[in-house]
Amino acid sequence: MKVLGIIPSRYESSRFPGKPLIDIKGKSMIQRVYEQAKQSTLINDLIVATDDQRIFEQVKTFKGKVIMTSNKHTSGTERCGEVIETYKGYDIIINIQGDEPLVKPEQLDNLLNTFKNSDVEIATLIKKITNIDDVVNPNRIKVVLDHKQNGIYFSRSPIPFVAKHPQNNWLNQTIFWKHIGIYAWRTDVLAQLLKLPKTNLEITESLEQLRWLFYGYNIKTVETKFETPNIDTPEDLKKVLSLLNK
Repeated sequence: MKVLGIIPSRYESSRFPGKPLIDIKGKSMIQRVYEQAKQSTLINDLIVATDDQRIFEQVKTFKGKVIMTSNKHTSGTERCGEVIETYKGYDIIINIQGDEPLVKPEQLDNLLNTFKNSDVEIATLIKKITNIDDVVNPNRIKVVLDHKQNGIYFSRSPIPFVAKHPQNNWLNQTIFWKHIGIYAWRTDVLAQLLKLPKTNLEITESLEQLRWLFYGYNIKTVETKFETPNIDTPEDLKKVLSLLNK
């Protein structure tokens, strides 16, 4: 099983422009993500996919692999799709979030290990939700599972909805799962997904994985005990710095 890790990284961000280049205790964020992912025991090659020359040059300074991609992509998945047009011969592609500088290599390995099962087409991480605020927060993506740990549906709404119980008692009635947005695909499956037309469900929830489910693909979920913070705002950076100081 030959694995290509891709870190999509763009400069523009509505809430935090230029965040891949921010300094985190002497290293740029993109360098920290790269170095963490590089520790995976199952990723054979790792590359940053960017549309910005500044990020390109930064990756070169720490001797990372980097490729320039189109600035027209609307998702990291699309950017990964452009990369596999150039980088051939890989069985599995894993998309590593470029704004999670504390990503744990064991998370990536646990996800990739699922592909030892030839039935797995797509895999992603999930974590048990332990506070009701995350359940009701539309920025925390929830998922419900079938008996094989495949995702049945992803939503910004609380799923499942707990009938006949007050909201402050929901966590005592069922398990809620939070989606952690790291994806891995078989390379041929990724190529197929990129050809699928968008669906109303995907547009309504603003969740691309609903397109894959709509067209009949299975998304295997893998539980993780870790949830590494992503950096979307300057306030998020303070949280990461506090963790590094521990």
